[in-house]
Amino acid sequence: MRRFWQELGLPGLIDVHTHFMPDRVMRKVWAYFDAAGPLTGRPWPIRYRTGEDQRVAGLRAFGVRRFTAMLYPHKPGMAAWLNSWAADFAARHPDCLHTATFFPEPGAARYVRRAVEQGARVFKAHLQVGGYDPNDPLLDPVWDHLASRGVPVVVHCGSGPAPGAHTGPGPTARLLRRHPGTRLIIAHMGLPEYGDFLDLADRHPGVHLDTTMAFTDFTEAVAPFPRRETARLRELGDRILLGTDFPNIPYTYHHALESLARLRLGDDWLRAACHDNAARLFDV
Repeated sequence: MRRFWQELGLPGLIDVHTHFMPDRVMRKVWAYFDAAGPLTGRPWPIRYRTGEDQRVAGLRAFGVRRFTAMLYPHKPGMAAWLNSWAADFAARHPDCLHTATFFPEPGAARYVRRAVEQGARVFKAHLQVGGYDPNDPLLDPVWDHLASRGVPVVVHCGSGPAPGAHTGPGPTARLLRRHPGTRLIIAHMGLPEYGDFLDLADRHPGVHLDTTMAFTDFTEAVAPFPRRETARLRELGDRILLGTDFPNIPYTYHHALESLARLRLGDDWLRAACHDNAARLFDV
């Protein structure tokens, strides 16, 4: 893995989609994957199921210079607590891009403002697991505040691995019309609606896409990226960001990298996707 980025002449990697959560929450997530839950529906062996310190050390050993602590609530009353944990995690690990989250509930605007004041640099919204509409009026002040501060939100809005009530391009397109200054990072390239989310990026310069699990053998077996869209990856090459879903991936970290390389979009594209675009977005 280190040879991958060294041969590109990079100082390392920036991974915008990695998961760190309170231990009991992470264990519940792993248990869901172990049971091949209804959103996954197939075996999903967690490749990097180790302790928190070992996972952080693993990313650093891979050459990851900056990473995130993606976490998300599935019900009211969770987000503020998760944000408190994430603030402590970021304080203990300065190479983590301080991550926070939210849920449509009274008080969301207050704890989001507090998280930003404490240094949160990226938020996570999971429309599938949370089961909420990003256009919920309770979230209007949240989107307005994050847009005004230029804080990106990694949003799981595609309908993979299973559709939800508010997944797909429609709700996200409405969100961007209502809050046009919002900076979004579309998780998983928006799979399986890849083309629709590339269209959104075409129309909205604040929209980025992360590569999490896209292009890998695991995903190509069920939601292949349409090769007719490959040229658009080059056209939007300044807004593609490396994401992996570490540690919750059923293959090696290196496979995520080689899956990008085999797109054959060139070293300049790989340098931008694996480091430079995120470095610019997060001022690293």
